Amino acid sequence: MSIDKTSATEPGTTSAQDAAPVENPEAAAAAVTAVDPRLLVQEEGLLGYWNEFKRKMKAGELGSLPVVVGLVIICVIFQALNSNFLSAQNINDVTITMVGTGMISVGIVFVLLLGEIDLSVGSVSGAASALMAVLAVNQGWPEWAAVLLAIAAGVAIGALHGFFFAVLGAPAFAVTLAGLLFWLGFMLKVLGEDGTINLDGEGLVAKLTTYYFSDIAAAYGLAVVVVAVFFLTSFLGNRRREAAGIPARPLSDTVLRTVLLAVVAFAAAYMYNQYKGLPLATVIFLVFLVATDFLLRRTTYGRKVFALGGSVEASRRAGINVTAVRISVFAISGGFAAIGGLFLASKIASANQSAGTGDLLMNAIAAAVIGGTSLFGGRGRTWNALLGVLVIVSIQYGLQLQSIAEPVKYMITAAVLLTTVVIDSITRKTQKTAGRA
Repeated sequence: MSIDKTSATEPGTTSAQDAAPVENPEAAAAAVTAVDPRLLVQEEGLLGYWNEFKRKMKAGELGSLPVVVGLVIICVIFQALNSNFLSAQNINDVTITMVGTGMISVGIVFVLLLGEIDLSVGSVSGAASALMAVLAVNQGWPEWAAVLLAIAAGVAIGALHGFFFAVLGAPAFAVTLAGLLFWLGFMLKVLGEDGTINLDGEGLVAKLTTYYFSDIAAAYGLAVVVVAVFFLTSFLGNRRREAAGIPARPLSDTVLRTVLLAVVAFAAAYMYNQYKGLPLATVIFLVFLVATDFLLRRTTYGRKVFALGGSVEASRRAGINVTAVRISVFAISGGFAAIGGLFLASKIASANQSAGTGDLLMNAIAAAVIGGTSLFGGRGRTWNALLGVLVIVSIQYGLQLQSIAEPVKYMITAAVLLTTVVIDSITRKTQKTAGRA
């Protein structure tokens, strides 16, 4: 049996044909280099944006765009039904009301990124507000000290839940369901027979939702800062990507996004100044959103959280301390539940037995999911909590202006949540088909 030595080569070696010199190395390199579809946006102008949109549709990568479009549609419909929907007072009421639930939803985003759930946040928020009220009003503590202890208690409670889940291996669903019942009972016990503790109307907690920066420069100044920070971070981020040889957004795309953000920011500032000014609650919420977004997207810790949401086993093999990250995520969830509880107590100037009950838990989870955070883990941003809670509270206030019965409000909110979950499931399947999940 003979071997054709002109066509066979030893493993790891190259044939004479393979070793032949290339007449045009640049053309050969271009022929084998994969072109990122995002680069076509810069080359094709408006057509490139349309092609990019179709590509994202096929790959299930539209992100928060459907939520933003949905929010615009909600505003248009309710404004057509009642001209007071986009009034300065109603916009102010919506943005203040959303902060308590939105804070809790931020913590939920962290847990959902792991692919887990925390059912205790409603009860934890109520327990934290009750603890703060008892210490500040009944025990005479300085209000700032009572607030700090209440938040610390929320963090400790979350860490305790995380310990049972991460160390002892109990399912997060069961642990936090038990927490829901336990901390609800704790809240009722702390509040005592009266069941209600009224807060000082001029105190620290009460001013969380009643204080306004009345100077018109405050609202416009915040709008300028938000727009400038967005443009600088986007621009510098693109420069770093270009320097590293990674595809980046064209400058025109960054400018367009900045202009759109500027329109929204300055319109909001104008509406705030038509009422009482810039609410302190809105400023605090935005600060927490920026801080948590930086934590998740710009730090090693954030990358570990996303990694666990993608694959626990791969994360463990990569040297990530899975137990510590899981405990810390539930601690963050508990801390934000406590902060949200303080804002909710501030809104009604009291801590009572209904705190943390009702539809609060469902709204907090729904806000994160509606905003774009995946129930399956590994995908989401804390800004999703803002978008989602805006959708929910806008629907609630719009229906309230139309004098729609409470049962109908629940059914409509449930329909929106179900639609979002279905879209999330379809998106995940689409990404798998496209080879991106």
